Amino acid sequence: MSRLSSGNEIIAREIIGRYPVRKSALIPLLHLAQEQDGYVAHDAMEHIAELLEVTPAEVLGTCSFYEMFKLEPVGKYVINVCGTMSCQLLGADNLIHHAEEKLGIKVGSTTSDGLFTLEKAECQAACTEAPCLQVNYRHEYRVTNADFDGLVERLRADGDALPAHGILSRVRQQIPPGRSVGAVPPESVTSPPAWLPVADENEGQS
Repeated sequence: MSRLSSGNEIIAREIIGRYPVRKSALIPLLHLAQEQDGYVAHDAMEHIAELLEVTPAEVLGTCSFYEMFKLEPVGKYVINVCGTMSCQLLGADNLIHHAEEKLGIKVGSTTSDGLFTLEKAECQAACTEAPCLQVNYRHEYRVTNADFDGLVERLRADGDALPAHGILSRVRQQIPPGRSVGAVPPESVTSPPAWLPVADENEGQS
């Protein structure tokens, strides 16, 4: 359990500065905490609450609502096998049982080496590609038992095959100076944002 590191606190304050209402930065800051530790630690939630000037209960309420945020440590690779209708009809249940046997764990558990967590997920919005799964929320389509075995072996052999759980992107968004809306209350906005094209006054005139 840890608060945001000094480096991540600097990033957190930069993120907060993008929003006219501090609380709007809550989800990005939860992602930042999860990227730091692989899950959202209780101390990190308290730190986020301090930065956003909200209660820890508000942070926990948002964090616990979304399946993507984990409140306990998970494996380096979180494998979510879709178990809803389209995937079920095309063999998801068999795939889940095979995954349990391959990894030697039950759904909801993590392998003893800390490498894999296996979960059953709700619809992953890829019904035409069933059965599907996600590894750290990156899709794998039309997965057979053999495909699953190959995926596991590839991840075991190459520790950098995918970013660890919690890492959404290797490139953090940067807004160039002069291109942001500006972190001001909405009622104080008196002109269009810098990125919005301004119509030519003569356009449409003949």
